[in-house]
Amino acid sequence: MIKAGSHIHLIGICGTAMASLAGILKDMGYRVSGSDLNVYPPMSTQLENLGIQIQSGYRAENLAPKPDLVIVGNVVSKNNPEVEALLANQIAYTSLPKALGEYAIGTRDSYVVAGTHGKTTTTSILASVTDALQMQAGFLIGGIPLNYGLSFRAPKGNAFVIEGDEYDTAFFDKVPKFIHYRPKHVLLTSVEFDHADIYADLAQVKAAFRRFLELIPADGTLVYHAADPNIPELLPACRARAVGYGLTQGDYQLTEREVIEGRNQFTVTNKGERIADLALKIFGEHNSLNALSVFALSETLRWPRGKVLQALADFKGVKRRQELLGEVNGITVIEDFAHHPTAVDLTLKCMRERFQSRRLVAVFEPRSATSRRKVFQEEYLRAFSGADLIFMAQPFDQSKIAENDRFSTDQLIYDLKRQGLTAESAPDAQSLLTKLVLAVRPGDVILIMSNGGFDGIYQKLLTALDQSRK
Repeated sequence: MIKAGSHIHLIGICGTAMASLAGILKDMGYRVSGSDLNVYPPMSTQLENLGIQIQSGYRAENLAPKPDLVIVGNVVSKNNPEVEALLANQIAYTSLPKALGEYAIGTRDSYVVAGTHGKTTTTSILASVTDALQMQAGFLIGGIPLNYGLSFRAPKGNAFVIEGDEYDTAFFDKVPKFIHYRPKHVLLTSVEFDHADIYADLAQVKAAFRRFLELIPADGTLVYHAADPNIPELLPACRARAVGYGLTQGDYQLTEREVIEGRNQFTVTNKGERIADLALKIFGEHNSLNALSVFALSETLRWPRGKVLQALADFKGVKRRQELLGEVNGITVIEDFAHHPTAVDLTLKCMRERFQSRRLVAVFEPRSATSRRKVFQEEYLRAFSGADLIFMAQPFDQSKIAENDRFSTDQLIYDLKRQGLTAESAPDAQSLLTKLVLAVRPGDVILIMSNGGFDGIYQKLLTALDQSRK
């Protein structure tokens, strides 16, 4: 541990987890700086509001004056010019997950939310519940909960809530991030193939989750989605008590779900007995399950039920997760982080539930490491068939992906049109925006999906829609 007041520099600071760690370290009394190549909101805005200096671009000069410790993000490689300078000058360095484990979590009870889908929303819900119980927990989330306006908080109590990612740690530490998070209580939402740039197949993904479950101590807890087909074979690796949840499987199940007066409401049963009614401001079957997982954990740990139910009812959602950006000329614009085909499908279904009688326009940027590869070419066809109109950008930078392994926007647009759907592509975000504005009409709901900046299309769209009516 380095002493408070020391200078810590983060390479790749604008990543969601890195920006959150930067905020935690600043709150703990460290002097924090950072650098990144892609500086865009919401994380860049969060860092600026915290008074943390961001240097744009990776350069050796960013390490002057010499910091006491450098935290290296997994977005940078060994031949990065700033990393080369770091190694040449023998500056102490570590990875983000290891720093989190050592500095933020330490000996506290670690509540880790893991899984291919739903991590950010579920972690945000869990953090809000711990607040209602006045646990003074720290948290780090891969997004910004609307209840807080920040993606992190330094801990004051004996608990830390964290989103546990299975992506690898750093070029010098090739293990899944969540291996460093000292899990005691775990929520496991799903296990699917993802991160095609580091995992060869589903078997490797399962091996990573199996290794993670082995870390939960015997006096810990595992709450898992009982209907997930890939989780049961992993359960023998866990020594802790295991509690299942689901629609029709598991110890805790939800029934009688319906949307009434702008609320998502359902009943929870435990081993067949009706025990609670939940009301949420977030919609969709998947978000209902996310909330159910937190409720199941709270019941297992005997947290006060009334306070938990109130916290669930008060939860507002997460920035960039089905976030309402605005309504212009009767056209509603929603932003979501969805990029895996399962997430795209679930998000479109959620929009159908929320805006039942309105035309749904899907706008998508293939940007994640997996979505830029052809591994899910057919799955995207099924996922996007739930929209009325589809507008899709060309994939973000495929230069480092072999040609025969690249996802094809043009092929997907062709296949969607063969199914009778209206689908368009464009070479860049501005061209896509021009086509989109001409196609939409009052009453439409536009859902924009990307896990990146999408060339600022969000505000540009709102401005263009406003100008189109003048």
